[in-house]
Amino acid sequence: MIKAFVREVLAEDVGRGDLYALVSESIPASASIIAKSSGIFSGRIYAEALAELENFDINWFINDGEVFEKGAVLLELKGSSHTLLRIERTLLNMLLHSSSISTYTNAFVKIIESYGTKLLDTRKTRPKLRILEKYATRLGGAVNHRLGLDDCLMLKDTHLKTIDDIHSFVAKARKQIPFTSKIEIEAETFEQAKIFMEAGADIVMCDNMTPTELSEVVQYKQEHFPDILLEASGNISLETIEAYAKTGVDAISSGALIHQSKWIDMSMKMD
Repeated sequence: MIKAFVREVLAEDVGRGDLYALVSESIPASASIIAKSSGIFSGRIYAEALAELENFDINWFINDGEVFEKGAVLLELKGSSHTLLRIERTLLNMLLHSSSISTYTNAFVKIIESYGTKLLDTRKTRPKLRILEKYATRLGGAVNHRLGLDDCLMLKDTHLKTIDDIHSFVAKARKQIPFTSKIEIEAETFEQAKIFMEAGADIVMCDNMTPTELSEVVQYKQEHFPDILLEASGNISLETIEAYAKTGVDAISSGALIHQSKWIDMSMKMD
């Protein structure tokens, strides 16, 4: 899957061929990928897939998930000049996109890690980039939420509009979905959260609640349904996430880890 993705990304950039190769003879060459800002590194498995496909060598100075500082040499490349120049943008784009998400995710993790609250990503990913983007959040310290609709039966407000009796629906679902699959239901109010716990949800997502409202749900859950997991979600930012973690909620999910991440900078320099 990774190789197929990398092949497609390279083809997008190369098109019918690198015009530079029509003008210049290929010679043995080497290059370095240099950090122009600090961050958390991510993307090694994609770079290695590209190297295998395009037949160039990589000498690594960093592993996935490690911190790097501005000015650091992250990896060295060796191959033909035509190859290194052809793959430059593809390699940088993959490393930059992945490392940027990991870096931004880690900023969230650092704020809440002392509270024991898990940070989750979401399905708000760019088309065709879900695997890469969720791989990047994980390297930043987050825990992956479901990859797709087949991972967990999650009932959001749109689903609930089609369900007349949540208790009978959950009972029926237990007979239809795999034994290992969980049921998560989205609640917008304290009263909804109580109903969904009573209906037998494994996880209740508290959506767009304030920290004060969430604290009420957490207390009720601890007193009546201690085995149910609570997830907070909805417009949670770097500025607000600590207040949510302080409530004692089990996990906090945020699409911002991916769609609000800001690109860090790297460049390739030929030796």
